[in-house]
Amino acid sequence: MDDEVVPVYTLDEALNHLGFGKFQILVLIYAGLGLVAEAMEIMILSFIGPAIKSEWNLSPAQETLLTSVVFAGLLVGSYSWGFISDNYGRRKGLLGIAMLASVAGLLSAFSLNYLSLVTLRGLVGIGLGSGPVCLSWFLEFIPATNRGLWMVVISIFWTLGTIFEAALAWMVMPRLNWRWLLALSSVPSFAVLLLYGLAPETPKYLCTAGKMADAAHVLEKMAQRNGTNLPSGMLVSDETATPDEEVIIPEHTPLLYSTVNKSGSSSFLMLLSTELIRTTLLLWFLFFGNSFIYYGVILLTSELNSEEARCGSTLLLSEHAQDASLYVNVFITSLAELPGLLLSAVIVDRVGRKISMAIMSILTFIFLLPLLTHQPVTLTTVLLFGARMFANGTFAVASVYAPEVYPTSLRATGAGIASGVGRIGGMVCPLVSVGLVTGCHQTAAIFLLEVVIVLSTICILLFPFETKGKRID
Repeated sequence: MDDEVVPVYTLDEALNHLGFGKFQILVLIYAGLGLVAEAMEIMILSFIGPAIKSEWNLSPAQETLLTSVVFAGLLVGSYSWGFISDNYGRRKGLLGIAMLASVAGLLSAFSLNYLSLVTLRGLVGIGLGSGPVCLSWFLEFIPATNRGLWMVVISIFWTLGTIFEAALAWMVMPRLNWRWLLALSSVPSFAVLLLYGLAPETPKYLCTAGKMADAAHVLEKMAQRNGTNLPSGMLVSDETATPDEEVIIPEHTPLLYSTVNKSGSSSFLMLLSTELIRTTLLLWFLFFGNSFIYYGVILLTSELNSEEARCGSTLLLSEHAQDASLYVNVFITSLAELPGLLLSAVIVDRVGRKISMAIMSILTFIFLLPLLTHQPVTLTTVLLFGARMFANGTFAVASVYAPEVYPTSLRATGAGIASGVGRIGGMVCPLVSVGLVTGCHQTAAIFLLEVVIVLSTICILLFPFETKGKRID
């Protein structure tokens, strides 16, 4: 009796066959909630510093440390959660992040003194490494054909988090105090924790871990939720499939082949291997530059507002009026991120990741250029609106590119470390550019941002891979 030939299919063939449906929308919402939580905890730094400084009579250095300690925590968390996600599963990374961020975030509202607040905010920072893990988790459920579009769409949740935080501060700070703002801002992290039981492990991670039956079970749930059927046959890994089965169309080929083998070496060392070192180092500088620019524009919104009277303006505003103006300006410039993300979503799958990032970096440069000299308040707000719009668009596409360019066994670690290096840019930014503005050196601060934009654009052009339409390994 002849052996029966069983048809087989790969994970990527299954994802392309299932398409993007209700299952992916639920995954999008959960991952997006993690980004909302992270964005709110970071944006809160724009509002609580001055209030705490006034209440506890802090020095400028102590106020700055409240911001820098969060970014220091993010640097640690981005690598740690990426390592845990790549080695023990995406779900375990999500659980650890949600537990630490929610508990430390709430407890920081009850801080008795400056030291306890700095310690708890540092722990919040460690728990805010959700960005790379959430993006890697979401990425592994999406078919290759429209992956760029949906990876930009999920970035909208970060923007919604910044808008929610600005609106929340606008309502809470004038009526209550910074403790209430800290407590309420931890709610999304608790929501991520409460919904954790609904989050499935990714079939891509399960296949990499050799758990093919579990991966097939997740795919069956996806098919049921989306109202479709899986391809006929049995799920096999890409290495098991024959060449004809593995490659559907020439463009959808792996970026980084099985030459990158993680066994026997640490994840960090593999990122610096011959095959990956160029991409890794360029990503590190790009994320450093993007963070420096993005948070520079955010902090300039508040600093230029508060330094208006001191640095040459004849307008004298009351403290309450200045505070109200701050919330309005931050809220308006937060809205700028939405059209930036819309532009990114339109072009990212058409012109590719590299060209999209280069275009928006150049536009960020153009919008900041007039601020080399002092401009009227309204024009300054408009220019910062445009700069933040395109800076966030660049950041969004970079966040698509980073997890795409690494193989599954290194994806969350590689994207996490790149994000962590970006956090160094976030730490350095308030110490450098904001310090220049505070000292009435606006021209020097803007010039510094422009130099970083130019260097970041050069890095974009030097990337060896274009990931548009390619099958992730």
